[in-house]
Amino acid sequence: MENEIRERNQKNFNNLRRIKDSVMGILILGIGAIMLFGEKWGIAAAQGLDPLMKNLFSGLCALYGGFRLFRGIKKEY
Repeated sequence: MENEIRERNQKNFNNLRRIKDSVMGILILGIGAIMLFGEKWGIAAAQGLDPLMKNLFSGLCALYGGFRLFRGIKKEY
């Protein structure tokens, strides 16, 4: 009985962790896209920034967001 409860709690925790990783990955990828294409889209926060730093930040967001999204889809916890 107690083992069933622990297994169910662990399964629920893993599902929440997978959802969190997927959502955070999407958000981080979105932030990277906003920084990269912000000037074209007319977003004031992305205008006037140094192009090198903007591209580096966008690249890091793409890498880390992709990693988080992959980890959420992979389902190995």
